[in-house]
Amino acid sequence: MSRKPARAASAAVTVKQATFDLLRAFGIKKVFGNPGSTELPFLSDWPDDIDYVLGLQEASVVGMADGYAQATRNAGFVNLHSAAGVGNALGNIYTAYRNQTPLVITAGQQARSILPLQAFLSAERAAEFPRPYVKYSIEPARSEDVPAAIARAYYVAMQPPCGPTFVSVPIDDWMQPTQPVAARHISRELGADPDAMATLVEALAASKRPAFVVGPAVDRAQAVESMVKLAEKAKAVVWASPFSPRCSFPERHPQFAGLLPASPGQISEALRDNDLVVVVGAPVFTFHVEGHAAIFDGPTAIFQLTDDPEAASITPVGTSIVATMKPALSALLSLLPETRRETPRGRTLPPPPASGEPIPVEFLMHTLSAAMPGNARLVEEVPSHRPAMQKFMPMRGQDSFFTMASGGLGFALPASVGMALGSPEARTVCLIGDGSAMYSIQALWTAAQRKLPLTVVVVNNAGYGAMRSFSQVMQVRNVPGLDLPGIDFVRIAQGMGCDAVRVTKSSELAPALKHGLSQAGVSLVEVMVDSAVPLLYTQKH
Repeated sequence: MSRKPARAASAAVTVKQATFDLLRAFGIKKVFGNPGSTELPFLSDWPDDIDYVLGLQEASVVGMADGYAQATRNAGFVNLHSAAGVGNALGNIYTAYRNQTPLVITAGQQARSILPLQAFLSAERAAEFPRPYVKYSIEPARSEDVPAAIARAYYVAMQPPCGPTFVSVPIDDWMQPTQPVAARHISRELGADPDAMATLVEALAASKRPAFVVGPAVDRAQAVESMVKLAEKAKAVVWASPFSPRCSFPERHPQFAGLLPASPGQISEALRDNDLVVVVGAPVFTFHVEGHAAIFDGPTAIFQLTDDPEAASITPVGTSIVATMKPALSALLSLLPETRRETPRGRTLPPPPASGEPIPVEFLMHTLSAAMPGNARLVEEVPSHRPAMQKFMPMRGQDSFFTMASGGLGFALPASVGMALGSPEARTVCLIGDGSAMYSIQALWTAAQRKLPLTVVVVNNAGYGAMRSFSQVMQVRNVPGLDLPGIDFVRIAQGMGCDAVRVTKSSELAPALKHGLSQAGVSLVEVMVDSAVPLLYTQKH
């Protein structure tokens, strides 16, 4: 019996060499990190062709990688310092998980020989620490298995629905011998079930008043143009899903009705006149307060198109179709017949708001919207001012708007740094509250060092405005810790190397924004606004 000759084994390389070769093959050009002793062998003799982006705290590091990954649509690679670094970063790891941002997170670990002794800086059960907010987590059993684990982490992170993954690497693994790992191609598109799509097409054709609720998966998939064509062909009104962290439909489009609130009662009221609701690229629905969701037990038929099987399994009523956005929208567009329905009218944008003293938030939003370049990207974290932003800052659609899907503060400032790194051809604008800014303020240093095209607008109402609003909704009084007096963002920014100015009068606002948006590098505009905040919801919970 003849045998084929065995294929010659590839020449051994170090774990570190094999890992860098994988990063190059995956198109990863930057590594975000804050160095520690357990990462020194990985960081030594750093290659010239991969940019190490230094952040001054691990939450900022992960936030930067999140923004960069969203801008480039490739996984962000992060290197953290053992359990302490992972602990510092967990808030933004959770946000990356909810944002469905692809990240490959590595963390240092103590040497394998002293792990049984609970050595200083060792991480006990390291792979369990970031769970359940990573899609895949491992500390490889052998040093030679590290490159294969990192490769798998990349493939899992990039597979829709995307998300962060985690690999713990002991300090002595990097210089150990291993075999090279070849990068593989794995397809990422998933087509929809034909029978389910036929049912949806039939429902759309028969509907008298259909509505689309459009979520972040459409923008992530670069499918906004297809979504617009579908809405126009279906002659359906279009809403943005509650708390959508991206803009998946142009908000000046005549069929755009507005942004749904995260209240069961308000959502039901907004959609009560529609006999069919098709949710595309979003959960059904994201709620923030309690209440009766009449939409679920009324006559309205509900369909969902989602790339997230878990989101499909949670949906309480109707039909869910699991598919990635591009093939699903393309199929639906080709199958849908022309309709004789009249094209519905969406919302009417309000007239420009008046100026005043102190500066009204609505006036700030309108003035900033008018001042921003047409291709600017807005990264937002102003929870208490979202109603004003949504009313007076309509987003243009594809790749125009980014925020956190988690509700956790500390994302926007570092994410805007990563966004500016990933798309330096456009101005990045970070719109952030004073309370939010202090969670990751050190990200300004990285932006200033790299002279990034970034403008940070701090909306300073001297407190946690969202908490003030909720204390009114919940009818609770004498809540401590809501006021933040005495923070000087101009001095903080200048101390980190940024151009900075404070605005206290409406007449100063437009010139200050024009100056900040035209800077070659980083600028910060601190805007002192009225401390009064609107109610975020109209019902109690």
